[in-house]
Amino acid sequence: MAEEMGDKTEAPTPKRRQEAREQGNIPRSPDLTAAVLLVGMLMLLHSFGDGIIKALRTIMEEMLSLRSLTELTPVGVGPILLRIIGHVSVAMAPLMGGTILLALLANIGQTGLFFSTKRITPNIEALNPLRGFSKIFGGGQGSVKLVMSLLKLCLVGLMAYSAVHGRLVQIVLVQQLSFMQIFGLAAGIIYAIALRIGVLLLVLALLDYIWQRYRIEKELKMSKQEVKEEMKRMEGDPHIKARRRQIAMAQLRERLKNDVPKADVVVTNPTEFAIALKYDASSMHAPRVVAKGQGYIAARIREIAIANGIPILERKPLARALYKMCNVGQEIPEQFFSAVAEILAYVYELSGKLRQKQNA
Repeated sequence: MAEEMGDKTEAPTPKRRQEAREQGNIPRSPDLTAAVLLVGMLMLLHSFGDGIIKALRTIMEEMLSLRSLTELTPVGVGPILLRIIGHVSVAMAPLMGGTILLALLANIGQTGLFFSTKRITPNIEALNPLRGFSKIFGGGQGSVKLVMSLLKLCLVGLMAYSAVHGRLVQIVLVQQLSFMQIFGLAAGIIYAIALRIGVLLLVLALLDYIWQRYRIEKELKMSKQEVKEEMKRMEGDPHIKARRRQIAMAQLRERLKNDVPKADVVVTNPTEFAIALKYDASSMHAPRVVAKGQGYIAARIREIAIANGIPILERKPLARALYKMCNVGQEIPEQFFSAVAEILAYVYELSGKLRQKQNA
């Protein structure tokens, strides 16, 4: 009993997941987005960096050329700026476009196409510095985040040192190199450090995202009593549903009492289905289904038909087909005309209706 009332051992229902999603309580790691952007931008720089350097060199050569210096007037500065912007835009387009695409994919991959105003709603309490200190030093998730941040800082330092350690001799002897060699060495070291740090942060961010999913899944878990209450809210109280079914069944029985006695014949399967048919040449184009049922309703139709002297004929394939293809109050399809006409002719002959019509 205690388990049903308190222990949250049940998986969250779809409704609870949807409510949490609407409130912005979904697994997401900002570190994962930042790490993906860092590694992605490094890859993009590695692929398109030469184009950016060439564009910058072209701009410098053009700005320092004699023609540009002579055109550097209030009237001529406009075209020069446009040319510079054009060179920079073309060179930076792959980098900027790739960065935007990576940011979108990193966020959509974590949360899907989702937007919620809950997280951006202003919260005055969040500005309270005492509350911030309590989160950091008061234990719980804040202290865990602080420890994780310090651990990340140490790992980043070790990763940076591992990238520089093998090149310490080159760094010490850098004064013996030319400018271009120094530039290439510095660029290589910076790229190696950034790439290693980016990969490390990506691995840590993936672990953080897995932890966020586990944490939120644990928070959303429900007790058995909560599941029962939610099912009641979604589907209605079982007692009310039972009462509605009773009312619907009573209405159905009353309708059968009124409709079945009007039928000319009841076609059965013989016990599974029952279909009551009526035909009036003056008001109908074809025989009409006035009642149908399966199981208990079929038995009730047969009882009312026997009580009112309505003929009951067993036609298994016809009964099954009429039950599946015809609704109550609907005329039968043309494909059943011949079979139903044969039944009605037989019934009219038995009941004397056919002779009465012929005399008339």
